[in-house]
Amino acid sequence: MKGIILAGGTGSRLMPITAGTTKQLLPIYDKPMIYYPLSVLMLAGIRDILVIAAPESMPAVQGLLGDGSRIGINLSYAEQPEPRGIPDAYVIGARHVGAERSALVLGDNLFHGAGFQDLLREAREKDNGCTLFGYPVADPERYAVGETDREGNLTGIEEKPARPRSHNAITGLYFYDGDVVEMARSLRPSARGELEITDINRMYLEQRRVSLVQLGRGFTWLDAGTFRSLLDASQYVQVLVDRQGVRVACIEEIALRMGFISGADCHELGLAMGNSDYGRYVREVALALS
Repeated sequence: MKGIILAGGTGSRLMPITAGTTKQLLPIYDKPMIYYPLSVLMLAGIRDILVIAAPESMPAVQGLLGDGSRIGINLSYAEQPEPRGIPDAYVIGARHVGAERSALVLGDNLFHGAGFQDLLREAREKDNGCTLFGYPVADPERYAVGETDREGNLTGIEEKPARPRSHNAITGLYFYDGDVVEMARSLRPSARGELEITDINRMYLEQRRVSLVQLGRGFTWLDAGTFRSLLDASQYVQVLVDRQGVRVACIEEIALRMGFISGADCHELGLAMGNSDYGRYVREVALALS
């Protein structure tokens, strides 16, 4: 299975702090934002990942992540010259994905919850259709919203509805079969001039080939694309560190637990980060799990 992280866009909602850097390199507490979506794909067992970024931010993103070999994965890169909508990731990444199944995650999304890795594994094992993840929100008009029947089956999707008929937002994580590339290529821009991921999801819905996984109580999903949500995400991660000693999206720890790297490799990565709290944590994990 192939993975894609869509880390493009201008970060206009976070100006002026994005005037000199890309949004995905901003910190969410103790690590860059892009670590969080990367960790999701790694937890799903996906090791061949395409990172799509704006041309001006590409050198910084590549400088941070490199080719991925230090954490046992393969990272490649492609430019998105201008924001053209989420499905554009599959137009740009068509050669990367080919006819394989894939997972796409947005570069500013944070997911956390007990059992999340099991849900990712189940989504990965499905070889037909698409899997979407729903999450209840207080402001559904900001998102694509999924309607369900009494059994929890998805029956409809509205894109940023003025009068939402549900509070169930469709999150920025999507698993697709090999048909998605041609679906993306068939799309035409919407009234706002972008390709809409909701149009692809509706195609799968019309074909009755869509599954909705509900992330309910015990899960957290944050879209860190505004000042408030960026602060909320940092505070959430800080609370987990301070109260439980848990570091969400520690990619070095995930790589070790997934068997992508050895304990010795993980320890070396921790040493390279000096006396930072994060580096000490990586070293402690390496010793504990070796």
